Amino acid sequence: MCSGLLASAQETDGQINPNSIIPIAKYEQLYKVRVWRNIDLKEKQNKGFFARGNEITKLIMDAVKSGELADIYLADSVTRKKSKADFLNDLVSQQGTAYDAWDPAKDYYQADRITFNGKTYEAIVDSKGKNPSTSTGEWQATTAGAAVTFLPNEIYQMTLQEDIIFDKRRSRLYYDIQSVEIKAFDQNTSTFKPLGWFKFKDLEKVFRNHPDEAIWFNRYNTAENKNYADAFLLRLFHSTIEKVENPDNETIYDTYTGNGRPYKESVWAREWEEMKLMEREHNLWEF
Repeated sequence: MCSGLLASAQETDGQINPNSIIPIAKYEQLYKVRVWRNIDLKEKQNKGFFARGNEITKLIMDAVKSGELADIYLADSVTRKKSKADFLNDLVSQQGTAYDAWDPAKDYYQADRITFNGKTYEAIVDSKGKNPSTSTGEWQATTAGAAVTFLPNEIYQMTLQEDIIFDKRRSRLYYDIQSVEIKAFDQNTSTFKPLGWFKFKDLEKVFRNHPDEAIWFNRYNTAENKNYADAFLLRLFHSTIEKVENPDNETIYDTYTGNGRPYKESVWAREWEEMKLMEREHNLWEF
């Protein structure tokens, strides 16, 4: 009875990470390190998450728009929230054109555009004083000048933050995904635009709630298609390490360029970091 009460007290005393999908109490962790990984969804190995018309980013966007995915965050700490309005505003890749409101006393000519009751209209023929919403043959509704939003296939960069934990009680290494960021490629600036961070616990719930949409596509055997949540747990993605937690909070690239080293060396360093993590796992098993 006493040991059960002690364990319960430890679990409720900050010993369990509330963002973990694999709850491992701190006193059971022999080894833990936090890692940030970049995932390019256009890579061949990641195309299962990015099938045309069924992109993982499309499901995330739809969940935000519907309100199912309500919590969006500004940073990987997943503490400061970002509003839904700001998220939707960041989805705009090209701002729209503001046309003048329709004026019944003004002459309009073919191809002129105006706004009326929140809609944009274009003159088909020369017009004067005719209401755009009721006239026929003079005005037509148009999407010209409307704001352009990023398409799901333009949102193909993800950053995954996870804890690598060796559970000394189970003698097993776990990859505990904490949060995920999505980024859109902005063709205007040729850079990736961060859209927001999400707790993986929240994303997993969305994936489970939409089994017909959250499908990791197996190109070799569609009988083995899987839910996105299972595909992440099975590590069916390819990624490159961006950062391993360190006192200076530097990415691998920052460390190398800060020491005057060329970019290509930082690329090799990412692979070397992956090898070191694998070696650590091997040593823990030996232990």
